[in-house]
Amino acid sequence: MDGKATSRHYGIRDAAFQAAAQGGGENYFSAFALLLHASPFQIGILSALPQLVGVVAQLLSVKLLQFLRRPRHLLIAGGWAQAFCWLPILSLPLFLPAHGPWLFIGCAILYFGFGHATAPVWNSLLVDVVEADSRGAYFARRARTTALTSFIALGIAGVLLTLGQKWDLSWIGFLVIFLAAAAARIGATRCQTRVSNLLPVHHIEAPHGFRHFLAKAATRDFRAFLLFSGLMHFAVLISGPFFVIYLLRDLHWSYLQYAGWMASSISAQFLTLGPWGQIGDRYGNKTLLALTASAVPFLPMGYLLSEHYLFLLILNFFGGVIWAGLSLGLQNYVFDSLRPEERTRGVALANAMNAVGWGLGALAGSWLATLLPSQLSLGSWQVSPASNLPFLFCLSGALRLIIALVLLRTFEEPRRIVSSPNGHLLRELPLVKPLTTLLSWRHPRVVP
Repeated sequence: MDGKATSRHYGIRDAAFQAAAQGGGENYFSAFALLLHASPFQIGILSALPQLVGVVAQLLSVKLLQFLRRPRHLLIAGGWAQAFCWLPILSLPLFLPAHGPWLFIGCAILYFGFGHATAPVWNSLLVDVVEADSRGAYFARRARTTALTSFIALGIAGVLLTLGQKWDLSWIGFLVIFLAAAAARIGATRCQTRVSNLLPVHHIEAPHGFRHFLAKAATRDFRAFLLFSGLMHFAVLISGPFFVIYLLRDLHWSYLQYAGWMASSISAQFLTLGPWGQIGDRYGNKTLLALTASAVPFLPMGYLLSEHYLFLLILNFFGGVIWAGLSLGLQNYVFDSLRPEERTRGVALANAMNAVGWGLGALAGSWLATLLPSQLSLGSWQVSPASNLPFLFCLSGALRLIIALVLLRTFEEPRRIVSSPNGHLLRELPLVKPLTTLLSWRHPRVVP
């Protein structure tokens, strides 16, 4: 097995370790904050500030690589530092419970800052081991590994937290799952280090700065894409941090029900990432973005229709289907648009734009959550959900729809695509293709 093939193997293993840390650790950050009696405003800050600090960390990491010249040093330092951040996350709120939420937010800022610092160089290394025409399939396979591992980690963590909640030992449950997440992050760091050692000397970046790249090297399409991606993240995060509050506080779900809700989305991603990757490779990532970004606005609006657990479970399943394609399209569009010598800088800039949108969206959402009414009356028709948060979700969906309608037309596919979507694309959609195959098998055509 050559160096690139071995690196691709370690890239898949890294995805599994990172998914375990995310599914069993990061996905329960907001739930842990609620255990510390965090307010909705503090939940918004928890989602916003770490991402904004992550912007600075990513941009500084690219500058730092000019002096280190070898990526492995940054991967090792950032990975181990992020793993050790789990210790203060667990201990500081315990020793100083009166300041628990704010201490937790401070620790989360450090945790995500170290993680973001390794993201540009790791993504650049990973892209180098995959050929352009099979990039969608490989990253779909990697994302499916992430989805499956996250599903398992979510389930195990949900069971542990529910048992802890039942026995009045919730903090012990968080202790177990967070320490397991720290061990998983160390495993991911070892995989990333192996990849950096296997590859030949890596050209970290072009000699010019970010402003030169954005003004001179980046295409008009890429600049328009950055605006679309950043604003879409802004619209999404207006509602994103507050689902956990709505489900755990307002609907009084158990940790196990919450884990099942998250797992429904992850299972959908596992089932559909492969077909989405094939669509991106065959028809282009712009087509993939057009399909999914046109559907994603309607997902949060469904939370105003019903509070029934099964309905919200199904709704989040279809949300996982749409988000699997949208996330894959956003990622691969960046990779396809950049030359190898500009990839580290371009990935950092794209991640920074998304993080700014993420942070500002979360802050805007925490402000809007204090302003929106808890019920709405239109004549004899009155809507009174469990709290005002479903109205915030609908506002997020409306903003997503405006962004999709206005900005999707401003950029084009960066690769030369041979296949034209036409009518064939509908039959290739996830969940549709297996159904049409089944119907064709049951009712075969008779060719005269």
